[in-house]
Amino acid sequence: MTRYVLGELLKVFVYALVGLTGAILILVVIAEAVKQGLPPAQILLLIPYLLPFALSVAVPVALLLGTTSVYSRMAGYNEVVAIKALGISPMSVLWPAFAVGCLLSLVAVWLNDAAVSWGRVGAQRVVLEGVEEIAYGMLRTEGSYSSDKFSITVKAIEDRRLIHPTVWISPRGDAPAISIEAQEATLESDPRENVFKVVLRNGRFEMGGFSGRFPVWEQEIPLSDASRVDDRPHNPSSLPLRRIRGEIAVQEEAIQRHQEELAAAAAFQMLTGDFGALTGRPWDRRMAEAGDMRTRLCRLRTEPYRRWSAGFSCLFFVWVGAPIAIWLRNKDFLTSFFLCFLPILVVYYPLMIYGIDGAKNGTIPPISVWAGNVVLLAAGAWLLRKVLRY
Repeated sequence: MTRYVLGELLKVFVYALVGLTGAILILVVIAEAVKQGLPPAQILLLIPYLLPFALSVAVPVALLLGTTSVYSRMAGYNEVVAIKALGISPMSVLWPAFAVGCLLSLVAVWLNDAAVSWGRVGAQRVVLEGVEEIAYGMLRTEGSYSSDKFSITVKAIEDRRLIHPTVWISPRGDAPAISIEAQEATLESDPRENVFKVVLRNGRFEMGGFSGRFPVWEQEIPLSDASRVDDRPHNPSSLPLRRIRGEIAVQEEAIQRHQEELAAAAAFQMLTGDFGALTGRPWDRRMAEAGDMRTRLCRLRTEPYRRWSAGFSCLFFVWVGAPIAIWLRNKDFLTSFFLCFLPILVVYYPLMIYGIDGAKNGTIPPISVWAGNVVLLAAGAWLLRKVLRY
């Protein structure tokens, strides 16, 4: 019986996993392609990097579908009643599902880690390396291309020449904003040097209150500024789990050092009687920087809890799905699946999102991310007690 349950569970799980992963992957690829304006070549390169994310979403749902399919059929054909009549505990047919759920939870934790570290970084690299073709494609179809710090509009494109382009570059550090108009231009990108180059000819510029004309203007822009991706290498959500503990220690040390610098600066200004400086813009910037550092620390502390919690949803989905399928005794496994998945959708995911948002903001402890799993644990224990007793 154990071998039968395990075989049927894995068979349905694999079929469901393939279908769900394919559907999620198609939706994610389409969304990313529309958002970034990717040409077909970049779309194909993007698929391997988005696969871990699609699998991390599909594995818990596919496992729940497999669980409800097997146990709803067993209960519907009174196989569980027969097992009880022989004096055998239903746990003899339930433990294989729990074992599979525990094993797949560890796999899902790895998938969640790979999706946000290797997968996200790889997808960003594909977009950065293809920013030249993306920009040309958007300019041909829409006549404009823009990111947060860079925009360009054209009247026409002949081959790879931009006709009458207008380029705007946002301020960067102490450098002012730049506005450039030219008769023609070309675009070049160099991923090895991490630069996106706009070569303009015969035009005029405005920069920080100055203006003038030029025969040739070469403007180099970092690829991260020219693209539409968040290319922050130390973003907590893009770090692998093995690096997070070290980053937390570094961030705590940086916060301590920043607080000491603020205390020293405040003491010096009070000692010299420069009380106006304590309420000026420099202090506002310093306090905003301190807030950003604390927020990053909270996000770093939240990430391990988030990834382990999301991964172990496999186990808790099975913990609830198996007893509820037996309790309902409905041969139609889709009915059992939706009756089980709907409360999960309404209760589990909102609790997880609330825990993640609150932990990242520092308003609640990071362990609150597990609140949804704890609710499923309690509900599954209550249902399991009913299945074992009656």
